[in-house]
Amino acid sequence: MEKSDKLHIVNKVEGSNVPFLRGILTRSLQNAGIPFEQSYKIASAIRRQFSDQGEISNVELQKTVHKYLHKHGFAEQAEAYLKQSIELPTLRVLTRDGTDAPFSKGQLADSLEVCALPREDLYQIASAIETEYVTSNRLEITTKDLTQRVYELLELYAGKHYSDVYRRWVAFSHTGKPLIILVGGTNGSGKSSIGSELAHRLDIVRTQSTDMLREVMRLLAPERLVPTLHTSSFEAYLQMPTVSQTYRAEDMIQGYLTQSRQVAVGVEGVINRTCNEQVSLIIEGVHLHPQLMHRIKETTDAVVVPVLLAVLKPKRLRKRLIGRGQVISSRRSERYLNSFEKIWDLQTYLISQADEHDIPIIANENEDDTIREIMQTLAAQLDTETR
Repeated sequence: MEKSDKLHIVNKVEGSNVPFLRGILTRSLQNAGIPFEQSYKIASAIRRQFSDQGEISNVELQKTVHKYLHKHGFAEQAEAYLKQSIELPTLRVLTRDGTDAPFSKGQLADSLEVCALPREDLYQIASAIETEYVTSNRLEITTKDLTQRVYELLELYAGKHYSDVYRRWVAFSHTGKPLIILVGGTNGSGKSSIGSELAHRLDIVRTQSTDMLREVMRLLAPERLVPTLHTSSFEAYLQMPTVSQTYRAEDMIQGYLTQSRQVAVGVEGVINRTCNEQVSLIIEGVHLHPQLMHRIKETTDAVVVPVLLAVLKPKRLRKRLIGRGQVISSRRSERYLNSFEKIWDLQTYLISQADEHDIPIIANENEDDTIREIMQTLAAQLDTETR
């Protein structure tokens, strides 16, 4: 996946990691007594200062702003800024069982991800709730009131559609049903990166790759007995008895289907265990044939969201395969490039199968856009479940 160029602020106390929002810093500087135009310029300068760093702590940001203000002739305002940063009262959330915890803008923004709105908008809503309660000296809020306020602000700022999406998500979370997200695609399509990001944003702790399942199955099934299980999905055909000396896409597809059916045994075992334990799960891997995804969706009581990731431009897919050499051995990356025609043919086949089995196809060009499309697919599935 391409590296994000956004600056994030890490708050270790709250356990949050959120985008740096120039507007929020601008308002803080205005509250400290600096006119808007100058506040905006200062916030822009601070963002440029850390633009290549990727992330900073909230404490480091406060210290940097304080130092910058002193250096540029805003000594009085610098102390006012630091004072409001340090002395901001803590809003606490009261749960149904009588316990309480500090309100976290990052955690609330995470819970709103299913709305498929830009992260900045979600964080703005969370910030608006904190500001509303703290400035009115209401330092406690129940989970019920918090949820209701989120509904209201979502409808106000984004529209009723998004409020309804979040309402369905909250209702689903109370059913105890597991959520199963299936992420298919060929090598280089970004399955593992997207799967990891989804797990983080949806707070799903259980993830599984079909490649790992294949590795386990290889230990149980010797190569002499199941040779097609002991090679890459796009080269499994070479272990089959009747193979043409010249590469043919149809042979490669048959090899893939053979291996996919073998790994499907492990996939369905993991799904059954997940449903029995009522825990959510994300599975990613090339072995998630669209027909298998469709069967899982039709035969389980869990909410199943299947998607197929694709990179639709050959040059871009090559670039991704080259990029994988940074996280896997360059020898292995070179093998992928040498087999590019096979990988491309396999992707073409999977896309056609996804279309046949009504599995959403997502062109994975940008991580944030891809995550947003998957969230929209999840929202649509929840809508179907509640009808």
